[in-house]
This record gives sequence, C-alpha cells and structure tokens, in this order.
Amino acid sequence: MKIPNMIYGTAWKKENTTNLVFEALKQGFRAVDTACQPRHYQEDLVGLGLQKAYDEGIVKREDLFIQTKFTPIDGQDKNNMPYLESDEIEIQVEKSFETSKKNLKTNFIDAYILHSPVYPGSKLQKVWQKMEEFVDAQEVGQLGISNCYDLDVLVYIYNNAKIKPSIVQNRFYAQSGYDKEIRAFCNQNGIKYESFWSLTANPHILTSEILQNLSKKYQRGVAEIFYRFLNHIDITPLNGTTSTKHMIEDLKIGDFSLSNDEINEISKLLG
Repeated sequence: MKIPNMIYGTAWKKENTTNLVFEALKQGFRAVDTACQPRHYQEDLVGLGLQKAYDEGIVKREDLFIQTKFTPIDGQDKNNMPYLESDEIEIQVEKSFETSKKNLKTNFIDAYILHSPVYPGSKLQKVWQKMEEFVDAQEVGQLGISNCYDLDVLVYIYNNAKIKPSIVQNRFYAQSGYDKEIRAFCNQNGIKYESFWSLTANPHILTSEILQNLSKKYQRGVAEIFYRFLNHIDITPLNGTTSTKHMIEDLKIGDFSLSNDEINEISKLLG
C-alpha cells in the first residue's frame, strides 16, 4: 500500500491514545505510526482506537497504512518491555513483533521499522534478517529504519540487505543538517523519508517572514505551509497533533501547491 502524504504519530499520547487515534481516523488520517515501546507509546491503546474506528464503520483495515517498530533494549524501560533482557536479539525482535500484532489487532503490518540502529554491524544484520523473515512470511509489507543519522549505517544496511529499506524515519532538525545527504541517498534509491519533530524542532522556520507571508497569501496556517513544503520535497511528515481543528486543517494540504520559487525560498531556511 502506498504511504499517504501524512502519518498520524502516537508517541507521548498516554491514556489519551485511544481517543486521539480514533479522532484522527475519523477526521481522515489513513496512516498511523506507533512502536512496541511502552516507555513512549501505548501501542495497545492504538489498537483499541483502530478497533473502535473499524466497529463504527469509519475505516476498514485494508484502507489503513499501519507502521510500528522494534525498539532495541537501549530505548526501552527495562521494567516494562515486550521481551526479556536475556533474550537473544532475534528472539527480542520476534517477541516484539508478535506483541505488536496482538496490540494492533492485525496479522499484517504495512511497515516494520527498526527504531534505532544497533551495533556492531553483525548484530544489525541479525535484526534485519529477522525482520526480512516477516516480509517473506507476508506478515509485513515494507521495512525501514528510524533515528539513523549516519549515512554509512544506512548504506551498510542497504548493501547487505536482501530486502532493502524502503523507509527512513528521522527527526527533521538543524542539528543533523536536515539529513541532506541521507535524503539524497533516499531519493536515489526509492526510499521514502519520513520526518518527525517537523514543527517542534523548527520554530525559527515557522516564525520566518516567508512562512508568515505565505500563510497570509494562501489563507493557511504556517504548519500547513510547512507540511505542504515537506510533501513538495518528497518528505512524508508525521503529525502528532491532539487538536481536532489542526487535524482537519493539516489533512487539507493536498488542496493547494506552492510555486517552485516559494519552495526554493523555504529550502534556503534549511541552510
């Protein structure tokens, strides 16, 4: 299934997760991002939100793009994990995946993402090969990696993988140079780049004169302008809004287009 132009992000939603996922689907989101990482996500409550939307006829499972993640031990709360610290890494991936399917009430995950690289390379290969097995078993559609800011790591996975990564999901911020080299590699190799923290990390862009002026010109919020810009440069943003009003507005970014000059002006703000 093709990834929609915006994905609803479910991190940090805590006890509000079910209602927010349901509301996002009700307003028109057709892609949901989560992780089997109780420290930051309530994946089981994401599943309840999905089920509620199915039960009320808002959406069918086959019309949704659902992606979740295997979170290595360094990213977990060791008192609340989907696997044991003593498990071999492949068993950790297996247990996490089985937990995700149960949480999300589905036998098929559209995209399964490694939440962050693991080292050394031999260990990374073990994780990736286990993830490839899920694709071979037709339980996963695509594979990806998140929080990967080292191009060499991405190239290593790409060159050594039987099933190549088709998604990179990274924080979109100045400290990484907005991943220019990684995004170029993604574009050259048919990998979809997904951004998170797109708004939170970029107040200087949202308050810039150019975005303020475009907001007036198009009668859209600055967030909508920036999200539209990201789509124009082949980025699919995650959107974690808790506001129904913003859900409605942000989902309409496909209704207008920025000119090439405007895209170039905003691009300059990325350095």
